[in-house]
Amino acid sequence: MEKIIELRGITKEFDGERVLNSVDLYIRDNEFVTLLGPSGCGKTTTLRIIGGFVTPDEGEIYFDGKKINDVPPYRRQVNTVFQKYALFPHLNVYENIAFALRLQKRPEAEISERVKKMLELVALKGFERRNATLLSGGQQQRVAIARALINNPRVLLLDEPLGALDLKLRKDMQNELKKIQKQTGIAFIYVTHDQEEALSMSDTVVVMANGVIQQIGTPTDIYNEPKNAFVADFIGESNILDGIMREDCKVYFARHLFTCVDSGFMKNEPVDVVVRPEDVDVVPTERGMLRGTVTSVTFKGVHYEIIVDIDGFKWMIQTTDFEPVGKEIGLYIEPDAIHIMKKSEFSGQFGDYSTFSDEMDELSNPVPEEE
Repeated sequence: MEKIIELRGITKEFDGERVLNSVDLYIRDNEFVTLLGPSGCGKTTTLRIIGGFVTPDEGEIYFDGKKINDVPPYRRQVNTVFQKYALFPHLNVYENIAFALRLQKRPEAEISERVKKMLELVALKGFERRNATLLSGGQQQRVAIARALINNPRVLLLDEPLGALDLKLRKDMQNELKKIQKQTGIAFIYVTHDQEEALSMSDTVVVMANGVIQQIGTPTDIYNEPKNAFVADFIGESNILDGIMREDCKVYFARHLFTCVDSGFMKNEPVDVVVRPEDVDVVPTERGMLRGTVTSVTFKGVHYEIIVDIDGFKWMIQTTDFEPVGKEIGLYIEPDAIHIMKKSEFSGQFGDYSTFSDEMDELSNPVPEEE
């Protein structure tokens, strides 16, 4: 797939605060790319710069190899779908979708044919005369997508478009969006803070923090091979511990020398060690590499989420077996369940579930209200 959009050294400040710091990124044709990160990380600003709604202070934006910094939004082959759908309340579904074509004074036969195709694409055939504002949230979202796609843009920008929907409808729409993207062959650039949404929908995930891209990769790469402690913590749950690489495939952490599969580090180099909660096996204490005491248990439907205190560090374990609070258990960790990362500015900020455990204790023992 060829590059369709490229950002080079994009920097942007608002009121003296730098929200994007020399961002380099390219988007390929027919690719579903998700910009993922917490509030304030710069993902929406990046999207708005691509759309032409915000001008960067530094850097260049290229579309099909041509610089478009000064090209206004309406002249870019890009359309945007916002979280607030901004449907026209005085127009029905048909006219909402047809609006852009009417501005272009297209022939009525062409408008009718293209609106019909859009309605079929977003599964709203038969809704033509409905009042758009009386539709469900998911149906309104489909109208907004159809309206954005009817102009045949090369790129569709989606700024947290599912944020206002309930959980089940959001999951349904995730599948719909992915299907629509594949059917149209249009590049989708999607902004969200929802990790599950990003992993389930995307060809490529761009993880952002503090105005900087932390990692770019496939969902599998991002989850299994995080580049630093921020990515490991933000993408799913992670136990992140200080470690020392004694030699290739040998790492020391939690007062134990483990065999791992990582190499290429200096001898005795300080590192961050990531162990995903689902990759830890709960075993009898005599078989455990580590031993600890269960401090809280939360039922999650398909598994239990257990917090285990090991020498003051709170581990999170996900298991289908129930273990009661107060029980001493053993933990067994296979070599390929241990991931080694270089130290970074995020080292020491994540990975211990002491706060989680304290919050659970507070929820379990609410302070009685004063009468």
